[in-house]
Amino acid sequence: MDLQFHGANCISLTTKKAKVVIDDDLDKHGLKNVSGATISLFSSEALKPKSAIKDSFMIDGPGEYEVSGVSVIGIPAQGHMDEAGSKQATIYKIISSSVSLVSLGHIYPELSDDQLEAIGLVDVLITPVGGNGYTLDAVGATKTIKKISPKVVIPVHYKDSGVKYEVEQAELEEFLKELGGDPVAEEKLKLKSGTFSENLTIYKLSRV
Repeated sequence: MDLQFHGANCISLTTKKAKVVIDDDLDKHGLKNVSGATISLFSSEALKPKSAIKDSFMIDGPGEYEVSGVSVIGIPAQGHMDEAGSKQATIYKIISSSVSLVSLGHIYPELSDDQLEAIGLVDVLITPVGGNGYTLDAVGATKTIKKISPKVVIPVHYKDSGVKYEVEQAELEEFLKELGGDPVAEEKLKLKSGTFSENLTIYKLSRV
C-alpha cells in the first residue's frame, strides 16, 4: 500500500486493486482535487462534495464496508466543534494487506472505551494537528496518539503557505515539540505488514 499526502486533511492510499482518498476537499483550499479514487471517504458533512464523485464508491458515515479488497470501518465520533455528545464526525479504520490505518479527521480529543475498542490495534495513525479551534491541536493530537498507541504517526492539516485555510493553522513544529521526536521526511510512504518499528515513528510527508 502506497500512501501520499495531498494537503489539508487529504491522504490517498493506493493498493493493487483500489485507490482510497480521504477527505478530499482540496478545491476549497486552493488546490486541485485528487483524481482516480475508487473509494472516497469523508469524515464530516462539511468536507463532502456537493455532487457524487464519478466512478467512486463514497463513504460518509459509520458502518462496515468491503470494496475492492479494502475493509473500511466507520466509527462515530464527536466533531471538534460539535456539541458534547454529538456524533457528527466519523473516524475511519482502513485495513488492506494486513496493514491497519486510522484517519481521525476533525474530532474532539476525548475517545470513549467503546471507540478505542472499535479502533483496536493500529499500524498507522493520521491526525490533524493545526488546532486554533478548527481541529485537533498539538496537545489534543498527542493525547489521542498516546491512547491509540500506533506504530506510525502521520500529522496533517498544519500551516502550509500553499494551502488556504479558513482559520490559520499552527506550525507542524508545535506538534513535534509536544509529542517529542524528529520526523522522517518522505515523498511517498510504502506500507507493508511486518516492517514497522517497535518504536513510534513520525513521518512528515511532502505535499503532492
